[in-house]
Amino acid sequence: MVALHASPAERHKLSEDGILVMLNRHFPATHASLLLGRGDDCAVVDGKGPLAVSSDIFLEDVHFRRRYFMPEEVGYKALAVNISDLAACGARPKGFELCLGLPENVDATWLEAFFSGMAELAKRYNMVLAGGDLSRSPTVHIAISVWGEPAVRDGFLVRGGSMPGDVIFVVGKLGLARVGLHVLEDSGREATKDWPDACAAHLRPEPQVDAGLMLARAGFNARPPALMDISDGLIRDLPRLLGLSGGLRATGQAHGGSLGAEIVLARGQLHPEVIRHAVNLGRDPVRETLLGGEDYALLGSCAPDMLPSLNAAIPGLFSLGVVTTGGNILCNNEVLDVSSGFDHFNNGHV
Repeated sequence: MVALHASPAERHKLSEDGILVMLNRHFPATHASLLLGRGDDCAVVDGKGPLAVSSDIFLEDVHFRRRYFMPEEVGYKALAVNISDLAACGARPKGFELCLGLPENVDATWLEAFFSGMAELAKRYNMVLAGGDLSRSPTVHIAISVWGEPAVRDGFLVRGGSMPGDVIFVVGKLGLARVGLHVLEDSGREATKDWPDACAAHLRPEPQVDAGLMLARAGFNARPPALMDISDGLIRDLPRLLGLSGGLRATGQAHGGSLGAEIVLARGQLHPEVIRHAVNLGRDPVRETLLGGEDYALLGSCAPDMLPSLNAAIPGLFSLGVVTTGGNILCNNEVLDVSSGFDHFNNGHV
């Protein structure tokens, strides 16, 4: 590690050993769920039962830009999007691994702030950093794998299992992060003054962990809800919940046909910043909300008799519509083109 009496320029240079020392300051090396932690070739996880595992890549100039993301926001969001996957599975977060590629223009000050934002979220959920890898890279390259335990025995939730007549529900806000992306791209950090909620939704999304755990518990003695998180927009993710993919329809087996949906998204349900942004651009606020992207809300369906107890127990949950048959998805009585929405390989990125 660089000596404390070194010059300011030397103190801000990075080395692999220096980064590891920095990591140890932000993330404890031991944890109840680890039999062997960082420092060996592999970590050994104390898995007393099934584990939910997920991975995400978070790339500079694909998923974020350093010109308007503070370093602590980059660290926070990189972990948050992974935790959101665990929430969608009804899993309790336990730990993660971090692979990090850094360019030469990242210094120790930036990296300290990056780790502090990530550590804030890790501490909130008592997650241990078990290991990972470090490398040079042309841009900041972040790859994270997370794991979590079920809230109840055999209690993980999945996307499948919707049935005709089920209620479709959402936990969280829709469309705000898309607005945040657009205004930050246009105006940089200045956008946070006029669009505070939208920018916060894009820069610091809130994983719905508590809601996911409650939904898993609710399904323990009943037919479990179907659940996923919304990362590519409601218009693209709702078909995935129902077993559809773009224009391709999957045949359901329990109900003997393709599922569809009828949802209602009234203007009064939309966030004021979503409406204002759409009006400024001369666009339909409902369609902008449907397109969304990076909402990290939870989207699910459940038996109608389960809805009252879920409404009472889970803040921010609201019903959106009903599962139907026939494969079509209608919003406000209009058939949606479910092939639209975000696609990493057909859309521009950040």
